[in-house]
Amino acid sequence: MDLQTFRAPWWQPGGHVQTIWSALCSRRSVAGDAPLRWRRERWETPDGDFIDVDFSGHAPAAQVPLLVLFHGLEGSSSSHYALALAQVCAQRGWSLAVPHFRGCSGEPNRLPRAYHSGDADEVDWILRQLRPRMRGGLLAMGVSLGGNALARWAGLQRQAAAELVTAAAVVCAPLDLVAGGANLGRGLNRWLYTPMFMRTLVPKALAKWQQSPGLFDRARLQRARTLHAFDDVFTGPVHGFRDADDYWRRASAKPLLKQVALPLLLLNARNDPFVPADSLPGPGDVSASVQLWQPPHGGHVGFSSGAWPAHVQAMPLAVTQWLAQWLEPSNEECGNG
Repeated sequence: MDLQTFRAPWWQPGGHVQTIWSALCSRRSVAGDAPLRWRRERWETPDGDFIDVDFSGHAPAAQVPLLVLFHGLEGSSSSHYALALAQVCAQRGWSLAVPHFRGCSGEPNRLPRAYHSGDADEVDWILRQLRPRMRGGLLAMGVSLGGNALARWAGLQRQAAAELVTAAAVVCAPLDLVAGGANLGRGLNRWLYTPMFMRTLVPKALAKWQQSPGLFDRARLQRARTLHAFDDVFTGPVHGFRDADDYWRRASAKPLLKQVALPLLLLNARNDPFVPADSLPGPGDVSASVQLWQPPHGGHVGFSSGAWPAHVQAMPLAVTQWLAQWLEPSNEECGNG
């Protein structure tokens, strides 16, 4: 199965409807799925902070494949795609780990830093923490912001990434952050999606200012109405970038895709409201290890299908099937057992 020719239900016309319906209305499970329970671990980071990692299914030391999901902007293990993926992993007999970027697990992190689209160092640390605990295959998947961070990590690490992770998939990532960020700041996108993100990003940043007074220009942040303005005053400078433009340029994964050595799937719907179709990578932008799926429909992490009100398992089913082909036969048989 792949999503190359995916078509949304007739009653979901256009990328906006496919995006919003999937996030708010579509079912995460299908008939026969067992109730989902997460098991949380808190990890202390080398810099004196912490992250929370949610596990579903088998304990990570079990002889089954472990899939690590890096969530999107302001996402978590409660995001619709994480819940649907957990059900699909349970169907396959795989374990799933959802590491929360700092500040996204429901509790503020300790340090002034938060997280950002190019956080390849954090991705690397998380994967290296999990690898020694696994006797089955280690797989990785990133969605939207987490997808760009994962793809950037794969490009920077080159062969070292292939030695750590069996295969990876990146879903609906804005691999060109300049194009994606500009797209979110104009037209209908500015009124539909930007306020949704700002509703949580701004209070979190203001809490950081209370924690570390003078960390950034507080008055300027309170005037911010776009992601560019927010990244210009907070995300960029707090994480070592000059400003939003410098951050978006340097954190983009697209320029590094020719360096990827591990099997990597890049899935982007061409009607994604967040990611302009003309910014998507083509065959000449990627290495021979990268496979491109760019269906006409799907929206931003949508891909809902089936009878009313539809479900969102089509994408995780297709992506996990693609990932499974790279596993050792014994690991896949164990996972399906």
